[in-house]
Amino acid sequence: MGLQGKMEGWLCRMRLNRFGLQYSRKRYFILEDNCLKSFKFIPTSPTEEPVRSAIIDSCIRVTDNGRETFHRKVLFIFTLYNTSDHNDQLKLGATGPEEAANWIHCLKDAALNTERSLIAPSRRKWQPFRLSVSKSIAHKSSMDMAAASFMHVDAMTFDVIAPSPWKIFGCQNGLRLFKEAKDKGSNGQQRDGSPAIMAVGVIEGTSEAIFRTLMCLGPSRIEWDFSFYRGCVVEHLDGHTDIVHIQLYNHWLPWGTKRRDLLLRRYWRREEDGTYVILYHSVIHSKCPPQNGYVRACIKSGGHVITPTKHDKPSIIKHMIAIDWKLWKPYMKKGATVSMTIRFLERIAALREMFKAKEGNYFSELSPAVLTRDIDLPVSEKEEIKTEVDYKMITDERVTNEAKNPVSSNLTRLDDAADEFYDVPEPSDDEHHAWASNASPEESYHTKLTTANIVKKLHDLTVQKKGYMDLQEMARDQECVSFCYGATLQKDQSFGMPCSWAAADPSSFLIRADSYLADQEKVKAKSTLMQMVAADWLRSNRREDDLASRLGGIAQRYASQGRPEFFFIINIQVPGATTYNLALYYMLTSPLEETPLLERFVNEDDSFRNSRFKLIPYISKGSWIVKQSVGKKACLVGQALEVHYFRGRNYLELGIDVGSSTVARGVVSLVLGYLNNLVIEMAFLIQGNTPEELPEFLLGTCRLNHLDVSKSIQTDSVSIS
Repeated sequence: MGLQGKMEGWLCRMRLNRFGLQYSRKRYFILEDNCLKSFKFIPTSPTEEPVRSAIIDSCIRVTDNGRETFHRKVLFIFTLYNTSDHNDQLKLGATGPEEAANWIHCLKDAALNTERSLIAPSRRKWQPFRLSVSKSIAHKSSMDMAAASFMHVDAMTFDVIAPSPWKIFGCQNGLRLFKEAKDKGSNGQQRDGSPAIMAVGVIEGTSEAIFRTLMCLGPSRIEWDFSFYRGCVVEHLDGHTDIVHIQLYNHWLPWGTKRRDLLLRRYWRREEDGTYVILYHSVIHSKCPPQNGYVRACIKSGGHVITPTKHDKPSIIKHMIAIDWKLWKPYMKKGATVSMTIRFLERIAALREMFKAKEGNYFSELSPAVLTRDIDLPVSEKEEIKTEVDYKMITDERVTNEAKNPVSSNLTRLDDAADEFYDVPEPSDDEHHAWASNASPEESYHTKLTTANIVKKLHDLTVQKKGYMDLQEMARDQECVSFCYGATLQKDQSFGMPCSWAAADPSSFLIRADSYLADQEKVKAKSTLMQMVAADWLRSNRREDDLASRLGGIAQRYASQGRPEFFFIINIQVPGATTYNLALYYMLTSPLEETPLLERFVNEDDSFRNSRFKLIPYISKGSWIVKQSVGKKACLVGQALEVHYFRGRNYLELGIDVGSSTVARGVVSLVLGYLNNLVIEMAFLIQGNTPEELPEFLLGTCRLNHLDVSKSIQTDSVSIS
């Protein structure tokens, strides 16, 4: 059945003109049922014909491209593309993150509802990825959605039971202050470094307004940030990640302390419930060396979490930071570091007072454009930002064919190629802002670059896609040893050996109870259906698929002996100049027919699999920034990433391509920088949507202890016989 109701509003259509230059055009879009229509003006009657239209069917996928700048305006970009033809794309921009999120949710719902109504989806040449069902849109006046009775959306609660690492130690300026307990490293000793301190407060503003204010590096920041002197964006990496340089005043620092500056990798994302997460950590960048007159402080972990309340306002804000202020006097380090950090966190109190003074009318004086403006670098240091274009211009033949048939399933029906010099008159406004750039997007960064390998680093990164972060190259003098697939990562149930695996405790994860459809209740998992029997930690110069079919592997050995066990393999692929594969092997000893939902998952098409396979991640040991980046919420993997399925006689392998999502690449690149200090736990399950499929059950769990990229095995060294 179709989607009842409609979503409408002005969006910017991002395109290339005939000269290869990028431009945007405002169009009024209406999404009704599963049809997306484009108008040059707001239609005056329901019968008015659109200029362009496209069918949002089960092959359409929506990706969030994040925050980008076009013609000095910050837009929040999302792209629709056809999974059977990636050249069939539609790139749109909204003026605000909430507006973009609402459109993404509605478009995904339209594709999902259309997919359910397909008579024969298997006739398609390419199996599409099922798009996620969203929560109710906040602006119900724009969208009145009919909820499917058999599909429920989990509330934005955590799916992992874990103790809080934070302990309150004080209250200052209306902020509660917490200190983080340090995790022990792989050697049994506590992690060194500055203490992590968090301030928690309440601000009378929407989460979007607070997010915009925190992201701003322009003159309006001095209204609340007493430490801020100047800031700019050094490099825009992708829509969710950039490199920023911030210079601080010293009047709030202890007497005689020099000015500090920060060079940070800044990453942001929006959760389904409207929560914004902004994460920071210090990096090294060739275009922004240490500045004269400044001491460069080092943020090891930091960021903001802005969570809306039920009525949008007020919002709860958490600001955490673990920073080394680079104090040279030993007797000052212990006490001064803590006091300076607390003083730095008090900016949240100043932000709260500013919003209170504005009485919710903050945007009446400072437009969203001003709030997202960044201070330019000196003219002599400016370089043009190269914008990566991920779509192609349509040909004249396609324009001719489309003119004969205005309604089509092709997204390129909305391209407006013939109208590139005609548009709705732009309203007059003061939306003037820009991101300054000092580096090309093909150059990258790393938290631990050394003088000896920086040249090699930059050379390797030039062959990667924009947004990718290469793993730290380490000397590998170890002898080449032959291994079998399924035996390249050691097992250690005691959790004491670095670079090892073990099964995690199932009771740490929450699953849907048998009464979930009525009361949304989740319960602790008691056990797993399958046993984890092996793991691989591999590296290669290409993506490695279908590992279970390799000769000498554990699945093939069992098959050659005629044994009845069934294997479920999860192959997580991290792309880059070097591709890393983490493969987890689970074995089912009982007949597949005894578990109907699993049997259906194994034998169904990819659309069904993408709509049901869930991952619950959990960083049990690691820094705050990584824990916030990964989260503890279950996600449907096939709706966020491309998953390739390989069915063998006695196995099903899932190849999860992390590089297929900009957001996922940003998260994984951050995780890889801290990999040696992390303990990662995961649980896998098939989502239950009907009473017959409840309660849910875990397929399996895993615990990865302090993985080390230098100990990954080159696939050329793995035994195949």
